[in-house]
Amino acid sequence: MTTAAAPNGGDLRVTGGLLAALLAWDFSGADLPVTRWFASAHGFAARDSAWASTLLHSGGRWLAWAIALVLLIVAARTPRRVRGGPDRSERIAWLSVMLVCALAVPFIKHYSATSCPWDLAEFGGAARYLSHWSLGQTDGGSGHCFPSGHAVAAFAFLGMYFQWREHDRARARAWLLAVLGAGLLLGIGQLARGAHYPSHTFWSAWICWTICAGVDRMRRGLRVTPPPLAIASRHHG
Repeated sequence: MTTAAAPNGGDLRVTGGLLAALLAWDFSGADLPVTRWFASAHGFAARDSAWASTLLHSGGRWLAWAIALVLLIVAARTPRRVRGGPDRSERIAWLSVMLVCALAVPFIKHYSATSCPWDLAEFGGAARYLSHWSLGQTDGGSGHCFPSGHAVAAFAFLGMYFQWREHDRARARAWLLAVLGAGLLLGIGQLARGAHYPSHTFWSAWICWTICAGVDRMRRGLRVTPPPLAIASRHHG
């Protein structure tokens, strides 16, 4: 077995810092004022628009599946042992983590009582605005809207950053920037449609990051250096 790098304390600091920023956003009440930029009493003009609904919503979902398929094919064709990059087992492991991200957010959504912005009476619906922290209360809408499932089509690929950062930091950073940019773009599209508040997208990003960072920390912890006697016996065997 190989020597493990020390668990990345930087990940823990980033996770905690992002959590603090998210909680500050939530308790600032900024979701509704920002959402009003895209809406009127008649609803959301971009709800069925070509750019938000067809391109970013439907197109984004299909693009994510296409990328996942390409990554799966690449993983299957990668040798079991390689130098200078992730081997087959590592690639498949991170694809599995990305699948967990893609399933975790919809699971949370299923139990959420928070309705989407387009359900609000202020925008032509029937619900009243309630924070997703108003536990045990219902807003009179259909619920099941928090966090953003669609944004996970981008943020699940945060696993690619963790897959590459020990092998090629430049490629890892490129993945990180691409994923965050795509997630933000998909989030803006859903915000403009009235499908989600900004915080819904932010929380999806945090959940995916936390899952990936947690798995990476556990993975590093499993890399145990052999005891000295085992090393000595290996050399004399």
